[in-house]
Amino acid sequence: MSTQTAEVSRLAILQRSPRQIAWHRLKRNKVSMISAYIAIFFLILAFGAPIFTAIFHVNNTNVYPNALSASGMPIGPWGGVSWKHPFGLEPGVGRDLFGLLVYGSRISFSVAIITSISFVVVGLFLGISAGLIGGVLDNVIGRICDFLLAFPTIFMFVALSVPLTLRVEATGIAHNNGARIVVMVLILVVFSWPGFFRVVRSQVLSIREKEFILAARVAGASNIRIIFKEILPNLWPLAIIYLSISLPGYLAAEAVFSFLGVGVQAPGSTWGLVLNDASNFWQRDPAYLGIPAGMVIIVVLTLNLFGDGLRDALDSKSDR
Repeated sequence: MSTQTAEVSRLAILQRSPRQIAWHRLKRNKVSMISAYIAIFFLILAFGAPIFTAIFHVNNTNVYPNALSASGMPIGPWGGVSWKHPFGLEPGVGRDLFGLLVYGSRISFSVAIITSISFVVVGLFLGISAGLIGGVLDNVIGRICDFLLAFPTIFMFVALSVPLTLRVEATGIAHNNGARIVVMVLILVVFSWPGFFRVVRSQVLSIREKEFILAARVAGASNIRIIFKEILPNLWPLAIIYLSISLPGYLAAEAVFSFLGVGVQAPGSTWGLVLNDASNFWQRDPAYLGIPAGMVIIVVLTLNLFGDGLRDALDSKSDR
């Protein structure tokens, strides 16, 4: 009976698809799964901000001057933390810190998600095109890639943010903070895709020489069919890994740009803006700096840990 059970188990393992094997590996990684649950919680908190702030009867615009002292500092320990204001209050103005962070995280997550998906799509399209077609197209995209890699992203963003924001506002696409978000995503995508493009191109150069690609060509398959049926399925794990690993980086980048004053500006709220304002009060109200900084650290750390676990799960050569 035990022999039959072992044989059934062995057959079940052999019949697993690559997706099922990756999911099984990921579930066994407890750190990655806990990190994923924490990240999902913050995502729900961000995009469900109106619901969660309504529970505490606060938002990111109302001010509470009665909860501030004569010097403008929150009354009570830990920056005025209470059941009514779970994260305390903003010194000087008196806005609820929980509302500021929850609504601010919507912008931070939106920028990170849109940028990550956009640069992965651009890198996949150009990498597959250059690797499969080659020739002049490969040389042109390669030179553009080398040109973009020569510029530091942060300095280019600082230099281009103001003129590009004015240009976006002039076109009527978006205004004020909306225009700044569009410019932020655009610059991050433009200077991010070259690295992923090079990885995809090298993979495509290797895949196109495989026997199943040659067999598809002999069978008369078009380039479009080869791309979608043969090449893309072999690149999805790579794209998913880059997507998961890039998210925390872009979250941190948005916070840094807003902190430097070249991202979203007041009266909008993001993690970077809150941290920038908190740097003026950290001696008198350490909680005002510690709570936002702690939230950024937790989110970025959990996304990084989940990305590492996902990479190990999708890597067929992993020791796991």
